[in-house]
Amino acid sequence: MKYWFIFCKSDILLEKYADGHYTIPCSEESPVLTKPWTHIMNIAPMSDGTEIKTFSIDDPSKTMLREFPNRSITNDTHYEMCGLRSSYYKIPLDLYMEAGKCSELLYWDKNTQFCGVCGSPMKMHTNISKRCTNCGKEVWPQLATAVIVLIHRDDKVLLVQARNFRTNFYGLVAGFVETGETLEDAVYREVKEETSLKITNLRYFGSQPWPYPCGLMVGYNADYVSGDIHLQKEELNYGNWFSKDNLPTIPEKLSIARKILDDWLKEKTPVDKVL
Repeated sequence: MKYWFIFCKSDILLEKYADGHYTIPCSEESPVLTKPWTHIMNIAPMSDGTEIKTFSIDDPSKTMLREFPNRSITNDTHYEMCGLRSSYYKIPLDLYMEAGKCSELLYWDKNTQFCGVCGSPMKMHTNISKRCTNCGKEVWPQLATAVIVLIHRDDKVLLVQARNFRTNFYGLVAGFVETGETLEDAVYREVKEETSLKITNLRYFGSQPWPYPCGLMVGYNADYVSGDIHLQKEELNYGNWFSKDNLPTIPEKLSIARKILDDWLKEKTPVDKVL
């Protein structure tokens, strides 16, 4: 049996159980009919050995089911196209993580069709590498690494609203790591650039793949030292210090930003410790 991670742009095909639960289609053959030119990528198997395949389709309304060749995905109640972000709340975590990996590899495949040196077609060499058919140059998927940090000031934390946020929520100071930087250097630089604050006591929290489209988020906590908030207007709309009892709308649960905040929210305050 094989898991079939089938995408249309940022949407993924889910299979619906009769009881309302969801999963990734798992069968010997693809649940949808493919074209002769469809590039089906082989992905490293699940921890239990189940094989993984992934590919993209152009239009769910014109993609027919293998079991019912005259019925498209959108005309069948057994399947549903779902945004990758939204799938976090519908399928098991291990399948969501694999879906993210597949999405990243499909993005990489689409953007490495031709050699960057000589312009010739690229061909798959291994499951995660390509080789130029002319000059032999090899390429592998690349990650855009970013840092994200929760800054503490007594019983409050700094939350900011970025200009590129789609909804009215507040998150953490974050930014991409630049060439020649350490992760720690990037945190200090981003905080200084975006808020003008000085921080100390940088503490690693954890990391998270971020397949939107191909990132790795590295999370930290830090303590405030000095300075007033002066926001980088090109990046941020608003920013302020918030306590646990007056939080604005915060990021959704799939993000490492929310995980860092939830970890802070579970900490006992000095008053709690006294009581």
